[in-house]
Amino acid sequence: MKFAPMALPDVVLIEPQVHGDERGFFMETWHRAGFAAAGITADFVQDNYSVSRRGTLRGLHYQLRHTQGKLVRVMFGEVFDVAVDVRRSSASFGSWVGAHLSAANKQCMWIPPGFAHGFLVLSETADFHYKCTDYYDPDSERAIRWDDPAIGIQWPLSPDVPLLVSPKDRAARALSDAETLP
Repeated sequence: MKFAPMALPDVVLIEPQVHGDERGFFMETWHRAGFAAAGITADFVQDNYSVSRRGTLRGLHYQLRHTQGKLVRVMFGEVFDVAVDVRRSSASFGSWVGAHLSAANKQCMWIPPGFAHGFLVLSETADFHYKCTDYYDPDSERAIRWDDPAIGIQWPLSPDVPLLVSPKDRAARALSDAETLP
């Protein structure tokens, strides 16, 4: 596997080694020792899977307690995936990075605890899988606005595709008004 650090501390884009032939392909998606050698020593406790249609924007989500590191990948389709640093003590607080993740490129992204996460579906549908380092805690779940101008995420929106955002995400606070991590 190739591990490419992104512009924010500890967020990593991962490209697996794919072994393919006329039958299809095989790849490792998680290898504890290989990830640990790259500095990712996560202990995963929960896997999540979602299916969304084109134009769906999910996020930006994080938890105040039971913070979750996430290893995210697309099993079918394509998304633009984003991580935002929500640690007030961090020099990169409020900064973001994004990557196109797809079934075709087979890349995944490691988003450590302390980052909000969201994605925009670019294909007709997308099957999205993520491994989490802690359990979902609805009482500590928070969201920041996907379109907060202070963060300035450059979402690859298409004027021809209706944007689908949940009522909860539409009601999310701006980063300046949100409860964040220390």
